[in-house]
Amino acid sequence: MPTYIMLSRLTPEGVSTIKNNPQRIREVNKEVEQLGATVKAQWSTLGRYDFVNVVEAPDDITMARVSLELGSRGTATYETLAAFPVDDFIASL
Repeated sequence: MPTYIMLSRLTPEGVSTIKNNPQRIREVNKEVEQLGATVKAQWSTLGRYDFVNVVEAPDDITMARVSLELGSRGTATYETLAAFPVDDFIASL
């Protein structure tokens, strides 16, 4: 299944939401599953992004729908990258 890296930054509203309800993070992961994708790994990070997520989705359209749905809420901004195993990349050269 295709893998994507989703980088997210919380907006001030998102910070408030997480501070008041930290479990909201896990709730959003379940909502991602309802949209057809799966959060395989997730980290809270310091620096430019607040979270780094590894997400699997059946195709780019599904991942675009996930990104659009989450982004439309106004609690975070997202940057999504398609990811490929290094061995697959090397084999393609």
